Parts: sequence; C-alpha cells; structure tokens
Amino acid sequence: MQDFHTYPAPAKINLFLHITGRRPDGYHLLQSIFRLLDYGDTLHIRPRSDGIIRRTEDIAGVPEASDLSIRAATLLQQHTGSRFGADIYTCKRTPMGGGLGGGSSDAATVLLALNRLWQLGLDRGELLTLGLKLGADVPFFIFGENAWVEGIGEKLQAIQLSSAHYVVLTPKVHISTAEIFSSKQLTRNTNPTTIAAFLRDLVHNDLETVVKQQYPEVEKSLNWLSQFSKARMSGSGASVFAAFDSQENAEAVLAKLNTGELQQEAGCEISGFHAKGLDQHPLHDFAN
Repeated sequence: MQDFHTYPAPAKINLFLHITGRRPDGYHLLQSIFRLLDYGDTLHIRPRSDGIIRRTEDIAGVPEASDLSIRAATLLQQHTGSRFGADIYTCKRTPMGGGLGGGSSDAATVLLALNRLWQLGLDRGELLTLGLKLGADVPFFIFGENAWVEGIGEKLQAIQLSSAHYVVLTPKVHISTAEIFSSKQLTRNTNPTTIAAFLRDLVHNDLETVVKQQYPEVEKSLNWLSQFSKARMSGSGASVFAAFDSQENAEAVLAKLNTGELQQEAGCEISGFHAKGLDQHPLHDFAN
C-alpha cells in the first residue's frame, strides 16, 4: 500500500479474571493477568497534511464513528491540536467480541503510531491517560508489557511470564459484555489474590460460569480443548484458550479442530489459531 506505514496490533488473553468488587459508578473492580500474543490485526496508516481522519475500508458491523481506531486518532488530534490527519486501514484477524482486546489494541497502535508519525513527542504516561478515555483495556497495550492488572484495568504492573504457546478457539456467537457483567448470577466479591496464588494456578475466570450457562457453544469449546490442556475463557468470551509447551503440540490440536467434530457438536462455526506469548509489545519503544 503506497505511502502507508504498517504496524501490528497484537491480541491478548486474560490468564485469569477475578471480579473483586464494584464501584459506585458501576465499573467492576478486577484482578487479572493480561498476556500479549504474536497474533493480531495489522494497521496501515498514511499521514495526511489536511487534518482529515478517515477509514479507507469498511469494517463489517463497525460504523466509522464508533471505530476505536478513528476515535483514537481524533482524540489524539484534539488533545494536541495537531494539524495533521490520517488514512487508516485495518486488516482484521483478531476475532471481534472474543475477549481478545482487538479493538482496544487497534486504538493503542493508532495512538503509538501517530504519536511518531505526527512527531508529537507525547510520553507513555500521557498516552496511557488518553487510552483510558477510549476503553479500560487500551492502556494495557500502550503499557506494552505483560501485566498484573487491577482497578478497572488501569492499574498495571509488569510481570515476567514463562514461554508458552496457546491454542485459541472462538465460537461464532455474539456475547454482550455489558449483559454478562450485569448478570445477577455473577459473583463480584472474589477475595483479592496474589501472584504466588497465580503461580500455583489457584485462579479462575469469574465470568466463565455465567457465560457457559447462557452460551453452550462456549462450554463445549472449553470442554473439548480441556482434553488436551487446561482451558480457560478469555475476558467475557467468547474466545477460550489453553497453553502448550511447544508449537508442534499446539498445531496438532488445531489440526484436530479442523476435522469439524467440535463444530458439529457445538452447532456453530468455531475458528481457531495458534499463537506464542510475547514478552513485549512490538511498538513498546514508540513511547518513552
């Protein structure tokens, strides 16, 4: 794509997710570990000198006005008073609505990339503040390291994680995050945990029980993947994942998915991919 600059927007998984409380404004307090993956969207960005910000291609089901990438560019322009604009094209690979942070990662990549392309010189702290205005997951991708996460997702502490390969499955069902978080069945009083407890695998996803009750496709995906390695749901779903010690073992499980038996049992399309965990966001050094 002529004159376009290309940037990655990696997906993430929640290695666990505990809901520890709820603020008066309705936001839920959580504990989690977010892990970056070497799989995700690719953004192509071309700076403009006329101040116009626009998408060059439509994304099905995402109006331009609500596209987080466009909103991120507009917010950055307004915050800095920049006279520049941008053409933005997103090559989507991260499943939408899967709990993998696709839109949030796209927004973070736009902020990081345009900070450099527009020569704005914003530091990471300023970009983190802007990112939080776009969504609770956006700051993580600007932070750029695997993180122990607390608060509503804005309190981030870097954490070292062992090398791992993941199989991620996404049943084709639309899960409303707001609906899951407002469910009467959701427990919101999990006792705060520790990194030591995580290392002993004394953690879980509080949203998983609620989602499985309402979406049997997710439960069947979890059960199928658990045959090969302990499976867990990421975020509010619909994606589920399991860790493996090698690329070969992960790809062998994906090959079994391709037989179609799980799809037939679940009664819906189920996509899957293999990804290796990253230690750092590829654009980590775009902010100081």
